[in-house]
Amino acid sequence: MRIAVYAFDGATMFHLAVPQMVFDEVARQGLAGWETVLFSDRAGEITTAEGYRLGGVKGPEAADKADIVVVPSWFDDGRMLGDSLRRVLQGAHVRGVPILGLCLGAIPVADAGLLAGRRAVTHWQAFDSLAVRHPDVPLDQSVLYIDHGDVLTSAGTASALDACLHVVRSRLGAEAANQVARSLVIAPHREGGQAQYIERPVPPSSTDDPISRLLEWALGRLGEPLTIDRLAVQAHLSRRTFVRAFRAATGTTPAAWIRARRLDAARRLLETTDLPVDQISADCGFGNTVTLRQNFAAAFSTTPTEYRRRFDTRVGAATSP
Repeated sequence: MRIAVYAFDGATMFHLAVPQMVFDEVARQGLAGWETVLFSDRAGEITTAEGYRLGGVKGPEAADKADIVVVPSWFDDGRMLGDSLRRVLQGAHVRGVPILGLCLGAIPVADAGLLAGRRAVTHWQAFDSLAVRHPDVPLDQSVLYIDHGDVLTSAGTASALDACLHVVRSRLGAEAANQVARSLVIAPHREGGQAQYIERPVPPSSTDDPISRLLEWALGRLGEPLTIDRLAVQAHLSRRTFVRAFRAATGTTPAAWIRARRLDAARRLLETTDLPVDQISADCGFGNTVTLRQNFAAAFSTTPTEYRRRFDTRVGAATSP
């Protein structure tokens, strides 16, 4: 099987290496006769983001005989898809060749019209811009990759490893995928998505704005009951006026904003302290560990304990039970 990987000036070595590393390992392990080839808009060489010059890159015709076409990332400026790659992607799709848009590679795949009306995922930092550019493409931050059979997209950076292993698993079986994963010393399958990595900054404050003042006030009292009525009284607004002004200022409801800030606080405590989960639940206003776990799983597709294990910032910290 021949896998054509799109290379371009400014691509990182990591993004280019991932599909080659996973798919070429299939051949190295003697599991199947898979081979990868780099192609670009023209034959010759490309310069990576790290400044390395890669020669021997094929022209777009190299994708004509491919069994899979991979776009491993995309230009940092998010530029529109060019005619050369558009022809490659659309032509391959018409021939029934699966298209993989890994990380930001989902952008040109969407530009080629292959994701209209279909769920997709990309790096979380590109969610907003891709949603504006292609409002007909529903984006899902809760998964690492989405495979429609003919088109696959994956989340940020290292999720390309998961997506490529999924391709191995789909075509050669779980045992082959596990063998490749063991050889590369990576997890054969990971759960969850990238919601747990997404930054949710607090809107800029202004001392002249009652909602901004309220947000600062609420952030210092997340462990206390924060009902809409209490918040409205603190803002010196009627309940109805408060709810309308709050949504205008934050783009969400008071309940959703408070829940998100409590989850942010819980994440910080899990990352930086060894406080037990039940104390974190109480300190952040969830009341009990069950409520915290339910909200944490819904927002980040993981548990507080697993999140702490993955993101604990303390040097030499042990995993909490």
